[in-house]
Amino acid sequence: MDTRASIPVTLPRPNPTISYWQDPPDAQIADYLSSPTVPEIADIVIIGSGITGAGIAWNLLNGDDENSKEQRNREGEKKREKIVMLEARQACSGATGRNGGHTKAASYRTFLANSSISHATAVKIARLEYATIKAVHAFAATHDIDCDSWTGDTVDVIYDKGQWEASLKGIEALQAALKGEHDEETVGRYHVWSAEEAREKWFVDGEDVVGAVSYEAGSLSAYKFVVGVLKLCLKMGLELYTNTAATKLERGADGLWGVKTARGMVKARRVVLATNGYTAFLHAGFQGSIVPLRGQITAHRPGLKMPSSGLPGTYSFIYGNGYEYMIPRPQGSKYAGDIVIGGGLVKADEEGLYEFGETDDTGLNPTISKYLTGTTPRYFGSAWGNDNAAGRVRKEWTGVMGYSSDGFPFVGRVPGEENEGLWVCASFQGHGMVLCWLCGRAAVEMIRGKEEKLDWFPDVFRVSEERMGKRFEGRLNTKVGEVDGSL
Repeated sequence: MDTRASIPVTLPRPNPTISYWQDPPDAQIADYLSSPTVPEIADIVIIGSGITGAGIAWNLLNGDDENSKEQRNREGEKKREKIVMLEARQACSGATGRNGGHTKAASYRTFLANSSISHATAVKIARLEYATIKAVHAFAATHDIDCDSWTGDTVDVIYDKGQWEASLKGIEALQAALKGEHDEETVGRYHVWSAEEAREKWFVDGEDVVGAVSYEAGSLSAYKFVVGVLKLCLKMGLELYTNTAATKLERGADGLWGVKTARGMVKARRVVLATNGYTAFLHAGFQGSIVPLRGQITAHRPGLKMPSSGLPGTYSFIYGNGYEYMIPRPQGSKYAGDIVIGGGLVKADEEGLYEFGETDDTGLNPTISKYLTGTTPRYFGSAWGNDNAAGRVRKEWTGVMGYSSDGFPFVGRVPGEENEGLWVCASFQGHGMVLCWLCGRAAVEMIRGKEEKLDWFPDVFRVSEERMGKRFEGRLNTKVGEVDGSL
């Protein structure tokens, strides 16, 4: 793994595989340019236009202190902070626009491992994940963002006895720890299904089903959600430059950061890296501590025997050393009933080793392609039926995630006097839809010096020299011993 983690991180590649969610891309936002060249000066530059960057922009523009929403100059005129966002490709063309559409925490699977740090840490992370799900869907509803937002129950169908026993231990520990007034109906609500019950309720097939666990989650088009957020931000003064890669960062003697692009250089006192798996390209200090991982996803037309009203929720399928994640497209959405399923990493050579350190999302791994193509009839069996006449797979694509050595994001100011004014919010472990939105909010509170508002934020997510110095050795919280706390 050290060899893979040492591969120099590149810029996002041109002409990536076409994501299901970006077909077609949004006509207004995809190639948006606020002007032909970037401005010479800005107050804050955000690099990255996914859910993290969009959330940071929204919170900066809606702040409540003298530096944010509006500030008065000496003449008493209203003056907005100048916030510039740079994106290497089309808007939201990175991990957010290429994900599986799931807002799902599965906090019970990390709770015991997180408890080994501290009980308070495990509780804060579980609450943050659940709160992020609620916040994202609530924001979409409040601001009328048409993003196929759906909330309901998800199910983890488990095919390995060790994983099953570990899951039960995790649920027991989480429920024992979360004793708030409404926790039993919200963050702590889990329902355990026997194998027979799981097959009947969730339409899954196979004698190797050990059991299942269901709990609250959701699904949406993260691409359409972020496009909606960016449109709101543009109305409030955000300057957006797509197809404008930040190619170099350099801090000058005047304390300003120069961000070099093909459209000119923009200088700012503060720069925020919302660049996830690509972060090390702009700051070498993250090489090996934020490692890219290429993931792969397919969208399947529903089999002819699948319920016409749709499946009862979203899914994960967990086996001995890996898992898949799956959402059915909700009624009323484009291609309603389609099955979006991703994963299969461990089915590739050496359990997916060669997908680590990989930033090339212009192609597919053929071994994973073959495996994912066969997942739906394998998991649903007779309930799947014959394939649609147009073919099983409607679309297949890849995307680049970011992973850290300890399994946590990096949020906060980059350490070191030479990095004054440089901030990061990245490395979301393929778990960004239940982390990014509130991590972005936390990053803005830090930028504004509002630490007193962050009693809810896990300290283990903060950037430190120690964390940056640790090298990535592999994904966490997939092995049985990690889930049940024995490792």
